[in-house]
Amino acid sequence: MKNIYYKILLITSAIALGSCGDQLNLEPAQSIDATTALKSSKDVQATLIGAYSNLEGSDLYGGGFYVYADLLASASDINFFGTFQGLSQIANKAIPINNNFVANTWLNAYATINSANIVLKSLNVVNPVDKSRVEGEAKFIRGALYFELVKLFGKSWNNGNPSINLGVPLILTPTSTVEDASVKIGRNTVAQVYAQVINDLKDAESFLSKPSSVTYFYATTGAASALLSRVYLTQGDYAKARDAANKVITSGAYKLTNTYADAFPFTGQGVRIFNTTEDIFAAQVSEQSGSNALNTYYASSSVGGRGDIEMSIDFLNTYEPNDDRLSLFTDDGSGGYSYSNKFDNQYGNVKILRLAEMYLTRAEANFILGTSVGASPESDINRIRARVNLPPISSITSINQILDERHRELAFEGQWLTDYKRTNTSIALSPAIPSNSPSLVFPIPQREILVNDKLVQNEGY
Repeated sequence: MKNIYYKILLITSAIALGSCGDQLNLEPAQSIDATTALKSSKDVQATLIGAYSNLEGSDLYGGGFYVYADLLASASDINFFGTFQGLSQIANKAIPINNNFVANTWLNAYATINSANIVLKSLNVVNPVDKSRVEGEAKFIRGALYFELVKLFGKSWNNGNPSINLGVPLILTPTSTVEDASVKIGRNTVAQVYAQVINDLKDAESFLSKPSSVTYFYATTGAASALLSRVYLTQGDYAKARDAANKVITSGAYKLTNTYADAFPFTGQGVRIFNTTEDIFAAQVSEQSGSNALNTYYASSSVGGRGDIEMSIDFLNTYEPNDDRLSLFTDDGSGGYSYSNKFDNQYGNVKILRLAEMYLTRAEANFILGTSVGASPESDINRIRARVNLPPISSITSINQILDERHRELAFEGQWLTDYKRTNTSIALSPAIPSNSPSLVFPIPQREILVNDKLVQNEGY
């Protein structure tokens, strides 16, 4: 794992050094403080691009965050038929402390956070015209990763006392080696991690610009607002979740695609597909960079995937008969399971935040609060239903109507586990697994415990 970290650090440093022709005689990246390499604005921005590249790795926003969360949330809806033992362990909610997928998620997330910290430490050399944007993007990356980490490795916000429950270590300054990042700090509380996430995303929201052709691949103020909405919803802060979602919707920067299939376009294998009109932030995938773990595990072998995760007939039966979202399923021939076609394009971008989620969040928050900020809950839900050729509903009398729409609309996009936890919904197995079960939280990786005696292992491991 140490070598993996150094490889990532070396690559990031090499990217940064590529713009400096006069720096030829350098110490090995393993033995120097990476911040000493950042001598110019170009160096800092190259390191930022490296952070984006790492962010899109297969264990992070290249799909791993969502695949692992889906497997933890899996019950009768989806099943894992693959041969990767580590993924089987996650799906079975029986994860050993040396699970390699868990370990790589921790390692790669902290390596990317370190890149963001290097950028933030080096803002003094950034051109004034770029400084706010660079700071905003680095804080967006750091805030996003800490949010995902605390959800996977810590108890949910509503599971006990977040001011006491342990989250993950908050490392806010650059480190030269993985040991520096681990041995000197224990785990911060869940509340402290969420506070840092919100602070980073608020800064990003204020520093970043609105979406444009220039910011197409990078975080924008809309992405920061959308992620803040998700964070607030996870905390049960419905007013703030509603207002942040409303800000994104009313910005006019995004619009729903004409059909649900258009939100997940597939025009043939090997064809590069860019963001759609409703993509607020997406991991960019091409033959040269990025990973699409959703394609790897959900898509069938006919379109480059492994087909390891399939949907049950029981899940498909939760859709209304004329729901156009059903067109994105293909029977595997067994008569009992189907593949999802949402991720058929191997070089399709991984959707991290899209507009449909903002409508669903605004509807849920307005319903809970008895308000109609931006639109009534019925109007927002009917907007989602209309796109998939379903008739409008006249009134919403139960929060389950909204949650069910959310479950179907955001299927396999990594939100099920968080939704189960924040709504205290058990995993429907026999026996059922309560949403606050320790088995729904990742263990702190064994290697991290061995090198850092300040890290406390999670309950149940």
